Amino acid sequence: MLVSRWQAPVIPTAEQVKMMFQMEGLTAQEEVYAINGTIKEHKHPFDEIRMVVRGELRVNVAGNHLLLRPGDRIEISSNTRHEKSVNGNEECVCIVAFRPPL
Repeated sequence: MLVSRWQAPVIPTAEQVKMMFQMEGLTAQEEVYAINGTIKEHKHPFDEIRMVVRGELRVNVAGNHLLLRPGDRIEISSNTRHEKSVNGNEECVCIVAFRPPL
C-alpha cells in the first residue's frame, strides 16, 4: 500500500486526474459513492490505484485504517484485502485505475 497526500492548495479536477493516470499508462474511470456507501472487504488479482476528487473515503487495507480526502491517492497491491466507505455527509467521487501486478 502506498498513500500520497495532496499538498497543493488547488485540488485537481476529475479530468485532470484522468490525464495524470493516462500519463502513467493507466486507463481511468470515475466512481461515485453515495452518502453512507460501503464496499465490503474484497481483493482482486490486480493493483488498484485510486485518487479522491470530492468527499472523503475511509479505507481499511489489511487492518490499516486511513481517511482519504480530495487529492489523496492510494495504491493497493494485488491480492490485498481492503474495504471502503464514505465518510461524512457528502458523496465521494474517485478516479480509479487498475494494472497487472509487477
